[in-house]
Amino acid sequence: MNPMLPARLAKLAPAVLLAATLVPGVATARESDRNQPMDIVADNSGGNLAGGNGKYRFSGNVVIVQGTLEIHADTADVIQKNGETERVVLTGKQATLKQQMDDGTWMNARADNMDYNVNSEVIVLTGNYKVDSERGSNAGQRMVYNTRSGDMQSGGDGTRVRTVIQPKNKAPAATGEKK
Repeated sequence: MNPMLPARLAKLAPAVLLAATLVPGVATARESDRNQPMDIVADNSGGNLAGGNGKYRFSGNVVIVQGTLEIHADTADVIQKNGETERVVLTGKQATLKQQMDDGTWMNARADNMDYNVNSEVIVLTGNYKVDSERGSNAGQRMVYNTRSGDMQSGGDGTRVRTVIQPKNKAPAATGEKK
């Protein structure tokens, strides 16, 4: 393994953690996770990041854990340019991501492909994606989420999307009795 890889992959942590803000109104990802070590386990890994450019691939039962963040994927590609992580691409049937938020709730996401562009801070989920949190869910074939601005767009590709927004305060159902 490339001895510089752990330092270079550390730049991946904020990118992956930002994926946890996919559903509007969701609490923020656990801030303390960013300062935890990242543990990556896979059946295979290889690539070339010589000169700060190239791709490093983890494949086969990839598991990435950092604090409460846990990712499972068939492959995880880290693409670097000029010594900086440019993109992180997670694939699988399905790649999954879960993380505890600062408010103690959990966020879960799954998709066939999760492609995070570090520079633009945009993550694209494609292929039967679904994002769930206690605040709601969003599902479809393609979602584009700008983690910097909070702009999210799903659908528009001829497929339908489904969004469920949970009420802020879940009040008990009315019984019809008057007191």
